[in-house]
Formats: sequence, C-alpha cells, structure tokens
Amino acid sequence: MQFSRLYGLATLRRLPLTRLRNVLRRFGIAIAFALLLVILSALSGSFLTISNLLNIARQVSINAVIAAGMTFVILTGGIDLSVGSVLALSGAVIAGLLAAGRPVLVGIGGGLAVGALLGLVNGLVITRGRVQPFIATLGMLTIGRGLTLVYTDGRPITGLPDPFVWLGAGEVFRIPVPVLIMMLVFLASSVILTQTVVGRYVYAIGGNEEAARLSGVNVAAYKTLVYVISGIVSAASAVILTGRLNSAQPTAGVGFELDAIAAVVLGGTTLAGGEGSISGTILGAFIIGVINNGLNLLNVNPFYQQVVKGAVILLAVLLDRRLR
Repeated sequence: MQFSRLYGLATLRRLPLTRLRNVLRRFGIAIAFALLLVILSALSGSFLTISNLLNIARQVSINAVIAAGMTFVILTGGIDLSVGSVLALSGAVIAGLLAAGRPVLVGIGGGLAVGALLGLVNGLVITRGRVQPFIATLGMLTIGRGLTLVYTDGRPITGLPDPFVWLGAGEVFRIPVPVLIMMLVFLASSVILTQTVVGRYVYAIGGNEEAARLSGVNVAAYKTLVYVISGIVSAASAVILTGRLNSAQPTAGVGFELDAIAAVVLGGTTLAGGEGSISGTILGAFIIGVINNGLNLLNVNPFYQQVVKGAVILLAVLLDRRLR
C-alpha cells in the first residue's frame, strides 16, 4: 500500500515534466522562432520593420523552396546532396534558352525538365542500382557542376528578358514574387504530404521501408518520385535565383544543399525518416534566414556568423534527440 502511494506521487510529479516535453516537441521550433524575433528586435531597432521582414522573406525563398523538396527525400530516410548543382545546371539551361530568344515559358519548362531528369537519375541509381543516397547524390553533385561548367564554358549567361527577371526581382502589392513562389511550393508540398496517397506512402517508407513493401507499396517507385520532386523544386529555385541576378552563374548553388538540410533538420524532420512536416521546414528556413539577417544588422563578423549558425543547428538537433 505504501509503495503504491509513493509510486502514485512520483507519477504525479512527472506529469508536468511530461507535458512540457510534449509541448516542446510539438511547438518547440515555433517557440524558438518567436524568441529569436523578440531578441533581435530588442538588439536592433531596424530589424522588425516591414522592409527588413520582406527582405528576409525574399532571401529565404530560395533555400526554403529547395528545402521543401529535401523534406520529401529525408522523410523517406534519404538525402540529396545534388540540389545545388541541379539548381546551377537548370538555371544555366533556362538562361541559355532565353538568351537564344526562346519564350519565357519554354526556358522555364526546359529548366524544370532538366531538374526532373537529374532527380530521376538520382532515384534510379538509388533504387535500381542499390547505391546509398549519400554516394549517389554526391556523384550527381559533381556531375551536375561539371555539366554546368561545360554548358556555360565557365562564364555567366546574361541578357535575360524583363518578364523573366520579374520572377526573381519583381513585386505584387509590395510582396516579392519569390515569396509568392515559395508560398505556392509549400502549399502544394503540404497538400501532397498530408492529403494524398503519395504523402502517406512517403511517411510509411521512412517509418519502416520493409513493412511498407510487405503492405504492397511500390517502394522503388515512390523513392524515385521524391528525388524527381527534389529536382523539380531545385529547378524552381533556379528560376528565382537566375531572375534575381539577371544572369546564370556557373558557380550558383554552391553549398545550398547544406542550408537546405539544416532547414529540414531544424524544422524537426528526423534524418532517420518517417517523422516531420513541411510547416516545420519553412520555420527552419526562416530561422536560418533571420539569424543571418540579424547578425548582419548587428555587424557581426561573417566568419563568426558561420560559427553561430553551425552551433544553432547542433543545439537544435541535440535538443530534439533529448526530447525524443
């Protein structure tokens, strides 16, 4: 009897801690984002202004769009290191077609097709060739970068039409067009992951691939599909970046894969697969963007900015593992 009473008291004392842990698991990324906004607003009077917030959103849009596709890949337990090179090659093809006088829609369609093709190759090498995603996409990272340099001869492609430049630098009622593109990509991604069979299968494959296969899911087809999606959204981000710069740079997208992975992980998607959300990813992308912007406003040395960003990512992952 005494033991039961003590056990009951111990259980009651643990309840608040359990509830706190559940709250942090569900809303930790949103709470962290809100605290970050409060801290930077207190440190810099020019941070919480409409112009600066729109500037952050414009800067974040490219990484956020790439991270949306990366979310699909990581949810299946994979990884895509080639997104930066896919962006570069897609942007070069778009710029090349437009500079040759092709219509804007033809140029964009060509870039999206290149992204889809490279994603398809990634998926087939991983599923049919049984190569680990890390190795397969690392190889595509090098191949894509090499093809970009060959296509551009190592020089920027310029002379793009104004309607295309508007996609990267224009505004609609003061809202940057890249932000609108980002919102459309995330809306479509959210619908696919939460409202379609594709989304359910993506989570199932990441949760337990063998169980999904035994349940009749065509695992190879759906794993290939997520790499195609990643390639397409990387090409969509190429539209934003190329339009914004009014040129296609052969070195575009270097290191973008790391920021995309960081955004997904910060957003609570586990690298083991099967758990995460697209809403968490966009919050993760904005946290990275806000940190970069805040440190710039505070005149922090760019070298230290890299240290701070890396430390934040490590702390977020460690905290997430602790909570789980």
